[in-house]
Amino acid sequence: MTDLPPNAQNSDNNNDIALDLLQKLRQKQGSWVEWGVAIAQLQKLGYDPQAIFEATGFEPIQQNQVIVGAQVYHSMEKAGVSEAVRSHYTMRGSDVLYELRLLTQEERAAAAQLTFQHKLDIDEAREVAKAVKDFSRFRTLPEGFENQPGDAVAYQCWKLARQNSDLQERSRLIAKGLRFAHSQTARKQIEQLLTDFTVVPKRPAPLLPFYRLDSEEELPRIIPVVGELPLTPQELKAVPIVEEIEPFRMVRFAGEQAWVPLPGWQVLLNAEDPVVILCKSDHFPNQTQNSPQSVLVVVDRQEREWDSNSYFVVDNSGELDFQWFETAPEIPLLGRIIVIVRPKKILDENVTKDFWQIDE
Repeated sequence: MTDLPPNAQNSDNNNDIALDLLQKLRQKQGSWVEWGVAIAQLQKLGYDPQAIFEATGFEPIQQNQVIVGAQVYHSMEKAGVSEAVRSHYTMRGSDVLYELRLLTQEERAAAAQLTFQHKLDIDEAREVAKAVKDFSRFRTLPEGFENQPGDAVAYQCWKLARQNSDLQERSRLIAKGLRFAHSQTARKQIEQLLTDFTVVPKRPAPLLPFYRLDSEEELPRIIPVVGELPLTPQELKAVPIVEEIEPFRMVRFAGEQAWVPLPGWQVLLNAEDPVVILCKSDHFPNQTQNSPQSVLVVVDRQEREWDSNSYFVVDNSGELDFQWFETAPEIPLLGRIIVIVRPKKILDENVTKDFWQIDE
């Protein structure tokens, strides 16, 4: 018998439900879609991913995949897909459907049909999802391309082929575009590239505005203020202890709001409405690293006019995302990225704490 974890909602009814779900997961009963629903239900009952892993063998990353994949499956089912697609994804493909999570319900259904039709793997499904999402941002569709996932992929291939001077890569993109093109007009647009070798230069993406904290003076401490004399001992004791959260010495006070110290760089002083977003450095394009590090992204919410030399924050299906746009986008911009701060490199943190070593 499996006990409920300490943070679970411990009632007899919930306990019976949880034990039943855990047994089904341990024995791998039902389809992966049912596993995703069961794991989501366990989490609502108070189980954390680690407790579920220890009780069933489903690793946390696998739990997330089947939960999200099941959500995509059900929304795809509601939007309407063929029986062949539904039957296929009932038995397999949680990883493929997971890649379609940022699409709308209708887009998920159409993209799932495409991934099934072409027997696409995870990486190819991710490319389809990105192409469909980028295509959906057009207020007016590009000439010759229809609002279909196949045409969305074909458009990306057409665009990249026109920007490529390498004949082998250009031919590969043309062939891929013809493979996915849904409409005859899209095929015609791509076929024109077989005789038109004009190269449309691709505007290079601007450099990301990375800064690094290099000196101890650039890492100030935030100290709470008791007040102005005269003060009582009770007022002194009432000041809460401030705990710094590394690597940026971020300070969280009572309540939900937190503050973080940053140097008085001119770019920050000139900002009208700056806010900070925390993320990993590999969240940005062209930032593939073996060990992604935490970074602070400073966004000026007041700057919402497009600039080809800047990155912006946008709403990506209800989640904040960072994007660079080669041309003026047709979606609202939520703010411009003005600074990305890397943490200070400290070879030996203990050295900075021993004043006698610093003096030497």
